[in-house]
Amino acid sequence: MRVVSLVPSLTEAVAATEPGLLVGVTDWCSHPAGLGAARIGGTKNPDIEAVLRLRPDLVIANEEENRAPDLAALRAAGTEVMVTEVRGLDQAFDELERVLVTGCGLARPAWLDRAAGAWARAVPVAGCTAVVPIWRRPWMVLGRDTFAGDLLRRLGVRNAFEGRPERYPRIPLAELRAAGAPLVVLPDEPYRFTASDGPEAFPGMTPALVSGRHLTWYGPSLAEAPEVIGAALAAAPRH
Repeated sequence: MRVVSLVPSLTEAVAATEPGLLVGVTDWCSHPAGLGAARIGGTKNPDIEAVLRLRPDLVIANEEENRAPDLAALRAAGTEVMVTEVRGLDQAFDELERVLVTGCGLARPAWLDRAAGAWARAVPVAGCTAVVPIWRRPWMVLGRDTFAGDLLRRLGVRNAFEGRPERYPRIPLAELRAAGAPLVVLPDEPYRFTASDGPEAFPGMTPALVSGRHLTWYGPSLAEAPEVIGAALAAAPRH
């Protein structure tokens, strides 16, 4: 079978299960290292002709990460496209099994069971409310109904803006500071927040720098995500 992945999370999931299936991946597919598949552009701007030249049996995509017109163009050319929707951890597990077992014809991988077990054993390491930026210039944060928000909730962190109607609202910095949250969670993707780029914007709040891959990717990283994210939360300096 020949598979093209338009989603870094799904690329890693397929590569960890049966890497020989992948013939094309995006420029942002960074895990695992050393992928030999052809690069076909970004998640938002894939080279459709390059994808079609690879003659894939299946293209795997995500309703949030990929653009509907690109997926429609692939379907119009006769290519089968499987689109995932992930708004929470349980849905992520279901979608991973659908892609790997139903879409790719593989046996359910052991790493998926390890990931489910790791989250079944996860315990809250924090008990507070947080602002969770994902971008700056302009500032954007996690809002309602997000995968990353669900992971944080399971680790004891309540999203200060989970009640907003938008999933990724743009909110002025002054409003973020005034939310009354003691914690600001700063992932290193999609925006690369660092110790010198992000915490200074939130004086008086505790910054927790976390791995964006473990917070936002749904794939093999889920098996270690409770420990990795939990350690980052626990290590956050307390004011």
